[in-house]
Amino acid sequence: MSASYPLVRNLYAFSTRFGVSRSPSRAGSSPRSTSSFLINSCIALFYIPLAAGPGDARQAPGSAQSPDAVYADRAVLASARRAADLWSARLAADARDFDAAWKLARADYWLGGHAPDAERRGFLERGIEAGRKAVALQPSRPEGHFWIGANMGALAESFGLRQGLKYRKPVKEALETVLRLDPAFLEGSADRALGRWYFKVPRLFGGSRQLAEAHLRKSLTYNPNSSASHFFLAELLLDAGRTAEGRAELQKVIDVPLNPEWIPEDREFKEKARRALETTTKEER
Repeated sequence: MSASYPLVRNLYAFSTRFGVSRSPSRAGSSPRSTSSFLINSCIALFYIPLAAGPGDARQAPGSAQSPDAVYADRAVLASARRAADLWSARLAADARDFDAAWKLARADYWLGGHAPDAERRGFLERGIEAGRKAVALQPSRPEGHFWIGANMGALAESFGLRQGLKYRKPVKEALETVLRLDPAFLEGSADRALGRWYFKVPRLFGGSRQLAEAHLRKSLTYNPNSSASHFFLAELLLDAGRTAEGRAELQKVIDVPLNPEWIPEDREFKEKARRALETTTKEER
């Protein structure tokens, strides 16, 4: 999570959301406001628990270590690259390897948010293709659909208006498919991402604060300790001027225990929450 739609809430109010003008998003707001700080501080939309799936124990041919074990050390960029290479090789050797396909899409999403800027787009585009291969192999499984949406969302957020327009609807469709297949998938991650979608997309194009909050709170019913869900909810509340509630959510991000399967993401969200909390405190002085 961390994490789109370079559109505006109305025809006149431009915000920092997804590559548009850095002018204030509403009358009286500032590009340096708390909401702008939070928006700019969180690149990724879809950080989620990295739950194990079938076939995790298999090793890539010729590899002394499984790609899953390598990927567990993804905070070290070289490890994430190595894991992606192993899954890519496995998929090249067997085009029907569903696990290799969706795990490559997942690894590419991580690399698309952490690799040097010049490499990020390539990883995200490869992640979309890997997700599509997973969907073609097992369309009734949620993994491929989710990681297609994740990589598309990151592309839309990071690469301007054209990408935002291109992927706005496909992202939503992919996430809604996940909800139909398995709403509890990865501890409510589709609800979390849809909440983010409804918050980031302007109302003119389907966005809704009410639906954003509903989806984010729904995601917390699957995992009340989700640092990503609490952080995204804090961003929504602060942007709506509900400062006390937003600060409370930021504190929850700081206080929740680290998820053993999600330590790199949790640490990133905790650091962002600390910085955001400091910013809101300074603004109140």
